[in-house]
Amino acid sequence: MPTKHPLKAACAAALILLPALSWAQPATDQLQRQFPDQARRGVLRVTAPPDILLDGKPDRLSPGARIRSTDRRIVLPQQLVGQELQVNYRRESLGLVHEVWLLTPAEQAEHRAGKGDGVQRNYRFASEADPSAN
Repeated sequence: MPTKHPLKAACAAALILLPALSWAQPATDQLQRQFPDQARRGVLRVTAPPDILLDGKPDRLSPGARIRSTDRRIVLPQQLVGQELQVNYRRESLGLVHEVWLLTPAEQAEHRAGKGDGVQRNYRFASEADPSAN
């Protein structure tokens, strides 16, 4: 026997399934974000998109740059103008900043190469030699 009110049946089914879907959501919120190995740590300040300051130095966002918020959503650079934010970032092949992740306090506590890390080399220039060693 066909149902006289298929819309009511569909609404009732949706109301029954809705709580089950909401219970599944917190599990995805607890997943820790994985950052690429090439991502570096820095302090981002958007001045006038695509112009930014990265660790206090002028830089630029690449065309199509993606900025992800702490809850994994895409954020437009215009929304961040004037804010100083701890971020992980990755550059594209031309050297422009292409991917940015805004960090939670827990993610900020993790060590990552970036601000304050000098270039690591396996040699020393003569100008860097300790004068007392001679």
